[in-house]
Amino acid sequence: QDAFVAFHVDKVLVSKYLKSLQIGELAPDQPSIEPTKNKILVKDFRELRAAVEKMGLLEPNKLFFFLHLAHILLLDTAAWLILFYFGTSLMPFIVSLVVLTISQVQASWLQHDLGHLSVFRETKWNHLLHKFVMCHLIGASAKWWTLLHSRHHAKPNCFQKDPDIDMHPFLFTLGKKFSVELGIKKKKYMPYNHQHKYFFITLPPLLFPTYFHCHTFYIAYTKRYWADLAWMLTFYIRFFYTYGSLLEIKSLLAYYFIFRMLESSWFVWVSQMNHIPMDIYYDNNLDWVSTQLQATCNVEQSLFNDWFTGHLNFQIEHHLFPTMPRHNYWKVAPLVKSLCAKHGIEYQCKPLLTAFADIVHSLKNSGELWLDAYLHK
Repeated sequence: QDAFVAFHVDKVLVSKYLKSLQIGELAPDQPSIEPTKNKILVKDFRELRAAVEKMGLLEPNKLFFFLHLAHILLLDTAAWLILFYFGTSLMPFIVSLVVLTISQVQASWLQHDLGHLSVFRETKWNHLLHKFVMCHLIGASAKWWTLLHSRHHAKPNCFQKDPDIDMHPFLFTLGKKFSVELGIKKKKYMPYNHQHKYFFITLPPLLFPTYFHCHTFYIAYTKRYWADLAWMLTFYIRFFYTYGSLLEIKSLLAYYFIFRMLESSWFVWVSQMNHIPMDIYYDNNLDWVSTQLQATCNVEQSLFNDWFTGHLNFQIEHHLFPTMPRHNYWKVAPLVKSLCAKHGIEYQCKPLLTAFADIVHSLKNSGELWLDAYLHK
């Protein structure tokens, strides 16, 4: 199936594990594609996938990722050196915070590449460096991320299957259909008609320093990811030892919390600009291409946008080819666009600031739909 092909690099190895689960094969007269799936689109996408592999677009450029890691490590070191050489007064404190935030966010884009097995062709090297970047440089569990993010990619924007939209309905109401349904049922966990306002002070600044901070440790402990926990501890030992030698305890805690808030804000705006404004509903068991395209959109390409978003401005291509190295997204984009045009599927691409504004607009529209349905007698 397309999902299996999309997720796995070493398909022969994975097939060995799956062989014990095989229960039989379809009879010759049985259809191999369900009625809810677009048979012609599936065929065309598989031909595109074969062409992409033949063009070598799934092969990583190791120099690209080496330079990316190098600039992360330089920024990480520079953040400490700024405080060491210039003191801990307000201006060095702020500059150091900004530099460390940039380093952390860029590290989160790199761990994303490693988690998708797109940096090395050998799976073991992706996993090893993933632990170094995610656990040691960032302080979170690599396996925790893989567990959640794989589910997101399998069924993006599908309620109760995509963990990225678990904020519905307890914090926000998402999607037009869900908002109307909540209103009709008279359910109100939050003042949804104001969610486009409280979004600014809840999800972007607080996701990392509160929920993610606790959840990554909780999952790592309960699922016994002992190696991840050990790697994670090296981050905290390194951080509090190095920065603790320069800052008093109150300043140190403030420094840590502020950079986590800045990192969280950057991450949330970028990660949600491609999904929240799109269709959000139950899983309709569509084909792989339709499932990904109805839940994702792109942001215009530029050197800044590519760097700022970790190439997640090519979200459509990333979701269709999750193991593709991100430096090749721009090469496959015209082919994907042509596929969409052939089948009459909208290929959304917008400016960066418009994408940010669309998050707020979609939340406002959902809140208004909920309120109208809620007040309707």
